[in-house]
Amino acid sequence: MSALATVRPDDINVALLVHVLGAMVLVGSLLTAAVATIVGWRDEGDTLRRLSYKTLLFAALPAFILMYAGALWTYDKESLDALAEDPRWVEIGFMTADLGGLLLLIALILGGIGLWRSRSGGGRPLLRASGVIAALLVLVYVVTVWAMGGKPN
Repeated sequence: MSALATVRPDDINVALLVHVLGAMVLVGSLLTAAVATIVGWRDEGDTLRRLSYKTLLFAALPAFILMYAGALWTYDKESLDALAEDPRWVEIGFMTADLGGLLLLIALILGGIGLWRSRSGGGRPLLRASGVIAALLVLVYVVTVWAMGGKPN
């Protein structure tokens, strides 16, 4: 046997890859949406705010689903449900994922209404709110990345 021990069994790698890939795309798309909103804050046109919303819809939402499915798959593969109590890092992960999913849904609803209203010249505040929620989610997921990487007890 090698002097170096494996951290986890190899059969968990695919599930963990799905989770991490989804999380990376999620954070990247949220950051893109937030930056587009911030840069386009005073812009008279709605191009950047529309980009922000469409990034949330077509990148962040599928990435969230992938991240969450990968998290549940990894949780099952590692048999964490057999523990008497979830480790703190798992609690933080699920808590921020659940809160983040709710906030993402709210951002999508606000942005969708804002996008619809922008066709008649309105909707700018709702599109901005959608981007601000994306910026808030970036901060929430930075805490989550710390928890997943540092695994506090």
